[in-house]
Amino acid sequence: MDKLKPLLSFTQKQQTNLGFGLIALITAGSEHIFSVFAFKCPCNDYNFVYGNVCLLVPALALLILSYMLSNKTWKLFTGLCLKKSRFCRFNYAIGFLCIFLQITTTAIVAPLSWIAVALLRGVYFECSMTGANLTLFRSHLCSDKYPHCRTELEKFPCDGTAIPQTERVALLAIIRAESQVLGWILIGSVMTFTFLLTCLARCYSPISYMQLKFWRMYTQKESEFMDSYTAQHAEKLAKRNITSFFELTKPTPINSPPRQAWEKISSFYKFRSMDRYYSILHKYVSTCEDLENPLVRPSVRSENDFSNPAALAFVDEGKLVL
Repeated sequence: MDKLKPLLSFTQKQQTNLGFGLIALITAGSEHIFSVFAFKCPCNDYNFVYGNVCLLVPALALLILSYMLSNKTWKLFTGLCLKKSRFCRFNYAIGFLCIFLQITTTAIVAPLSWIAVALLRGVYFECSMTGANLTLFRSHLCSDKYPHCRTELEKFPCDGTAIPQTERVALLAIIRAESQVLGWILIGSVMTFTFLLTCLARCYSPISYMQLKFWRMYTQKESEFMDSYTAQHAEKLAKRNITSFFELTKPTPINSPPRQAWEKISSFYKFRSMDRYYSILHKYVSTCEDLENPLVRPSVRSENDFSNPAALAFVDEGKLVL
């Protein structure tokens, strides 16, 4: 798992077509390996269940894994149970749903890639539909040319049966063609939706293209420096405490942000056209009068109230739709 961390970190930071393309490529490779080495249609009444499970359950697992690997998911849910009264407010609930929708937009890349590639290959759909006990489908698929179709359809995906090879190949070609049609429809629908979502986000963008490009560069660099400085500070604090313990000396003072400061910079940033800040951290250090005691900052409202979900949606959407 440690060897995958650099790749996962790269795909999380590259919230662009490059990152999404890499995720889709990895998912497609995984689907191919699974279908070749692990998938084997039972060729009995269990075909429908087995085919659908192999098609949909891995997609569900990838969706859950994508949620778990997203920092935004835990940023959104951490401490949420302690804010029940705030969550009941309409603006907060709408803002929460907007952010969760943005996270989902990123998370569904892997599961949709799995389903699309699986449909283009057709093996899962082929197994599933040969076991479907649907009169309409069988009447559509079977004809007088295929005498074994109505009675032995579930055996068609397997070799070594009494069904003539020509009849078997012709019928499976029809099912696989329908599967590929569904796969291309899914791909086309996703691409169209992504394009329209990108156009909508850019259309209502309150800043120019170059400033938006600068904003993305800034947030990426800020995240990199934050990770690096946090690691250095944690190492320095841990080294001081260990040294104090073993040498039986009093620890030397080290300044660390208080809990209120961590809480304030852990919220999502709501963009306002009159602001000059590019992140919640930028706003916090620029507006906080006493950085050691953030409670004395009465003029700055907590960003977690989501009072402007539309503007907040634009901030994170800008990272999703390059």
